[in-house]
Amino acid sequence: MFCAKRRRFVPHRSRYLVIAGVLLSASLFSACNKPREPVTITFFDSDFRGVPGDHRMISDAYLQEFSRETGVRVDDLPSPEDNGAKLDLAMDFLRSGAPSPDLYGVDMIWAGIMADYLIDLQPYFASQISSQDPELTASNKVQGKVVAMPLPEQPLDVQVLVYRADLLARYGYKTPPRTWDELEKMAVQIQAGERAKGKEDFWGFIWAGAIATDSEQLTMEGLEWQAAEGGGHIIEPDGKISVNNANAIHAWQRAAHWVGWISPPSVVSYTAADAENKFWVSGEAAFLLSHSIVYEMYTQGTPFRDQAGVTSVPAGKSARVATIGGYALGISRNSAHRAEAVKFIEFLLRKHAELIATHAENPGRKGQYFEVPPVMMEVYPWWCKPGESGGSQIISRPSTVAGANYEAVSKAYTDALHSVLTRESTAPAAAAALENDLARIMRNGASNGRAQPATGSH
Repeated sequence: MFCAKRRRFVPHRSRYLVIAGVLLSASLFSACNKPREPVTITFFDSDFRGVPGDHRMISDAYLQEFSRETGVRVDDLPSPEDNGAKLDLAMDFLRSGAPSPDLYGVDMIWAGIMADYLIDLQPYFASQISSQDPELTASNKVQGKVVAMPLPEQPLDVQVLVYRADLLARYGYKTPPRTWDELEKMAVQIQAGERAKGKEDFWGFIWAGAIATDSEQLTMEGLEWQAAEGGGHIIEPDGKISVNNANAIHAWQRAAHWVGWISPPSVVSYTAADAENKFWVSGEAAFLLSHSIVYEMYTQGTPFRDQAGVTSVPAGKSARVATIGGYALGISRNSAHRAEAVKFIEFLLRKHAELIATHAENPGRKGQYFEVPPVMMEVYPWWCKPGESGGSQIISRPSTVAGANYEAVSKAYTDALHSVLTRESTAPAAAAALENDLARIMRNGASNGRAQPATGSH
């Protein structure tokens, strides 16, 4: 009896399973034919602060074009105004393991801090990475992993020397200076000549000598000065500290000598904006140490745009070097839309290539350009003229080797250099003290440094 009932139950249950399978198949078929919601990737925009007219890392036009091409939307997330707050918020997102933001704007000095939370981009962009300047790759490479790609719409930002071509011609100079010695001689002559004409506030050479909590400008300048003399890179890739040596000390002493001679005494309190206004708006300087991106901005509508040219940072006895800055794009290791994020970076690289090709065929404007950094020939091909070469090579600040300690390293460095520029300390004493400070920071962590964060590129 039991066996008979069981035999009758088995086929009855099978019929329900068959019916359930048919219903499930129909349900799945129906779901597959429903229109899918468009994928949205989120982008932590390290330049966008959500105020009217504010600059963004990527234009709305590109975001919309990408969406039309792929069906993938990109939400451009605003970030705080303060650079330190930007980094703090980005790290809060990354450490939380949140699946968004998918993409992050990575300041070049943040790579070492953010590296553990970003994917390695080498498998996706091997050919593009292999064609980059090695120093540029090194700036975004941490423990063998390339964590960010330079942002095409905000390309590499390199330190350059901007000069008044009209004044060089007036005083008999056919080309801008190639060395710091040449710059000093030209600055002295032009400064004296212009003051003789009644321009009492005219100076030969302007730069930003202030300590600013939201700027890396003085760190970048100091690194260029000492590296050009063979004084090292503050902290070498192997961790060796290189500040307390004769070449670095000589470079600091030379910069201190400029103050009150070819640079105004107040240059030690100049921000980058102060220096730019002195050159571009007031027209009271022959030479300006600045950024390539700033040069592009100011030549579009300032009183001295037609008289200004650009060249590489002058050389010391060892090399002609320029520091690099700017933002790159990284993809969160927790992103739920990694494939779409990769596709977005591919799109931006293609748009940049199209832009370069257009400008190469139709240069945007004429001007005075000479011996620009070779890497800039790829970014701004309209800067270059046939036969020009010999510009500076780019160098990186020691952010990847310092990692989470970099902010304290940078601040300690600017404190020491500034004390020499203001003559509060001698260069030998400041360099020796700095060497001890950096050793302590790298050994025990940033909490033992005497610094507040300095997290901006510019």
